[in-house]
Amino acid sequence: QVTLVESGGGLAQAGGSLKLSCEASGSIVNINAMGWYRQAPGQQRELVASETVTHIAYVADSVKGRFTVSMDKAKKSVYLQMNSLKSEDTALYYCNADVLVEYSGRVKQQEHWGQGTQVTVSS
Repeated sequence: QVTLVESGGGLAQAGGSLKLSCEASGSIVNINAMGWYRQAPGQQRELVASETVTHIAYVADSVKGRFTVSMDKAKKSVYLQMNSLKSEDTALYYCNADVLVEYSGRVKQQEHWGQGTQVTVSS
């Protein structure tokens, strides 16, 4: 069983900053990548930013230059520093992890999601 716990969401003014944190726990053998998705009301979930265990990072064009993703493999955690927030950043943000887990003596690759943390940016 793998659990992702997110924190750091909340209300911010346009131009402000927030930092999201996500910590994974459970029978994790190794982490391939961790990242953040978001879903605004009436829209599809979209990838915001992610980082692989080899520190290859992806950042969506819509947040490039404003958001920074970082992963701490030892802490099984991923962070999203969000600066210069805009009203269009308002969404439910989900942590995502691509991990190798031990299951019945075998190692299997799995994808897991957090419950989501709300980010609301007021203009």
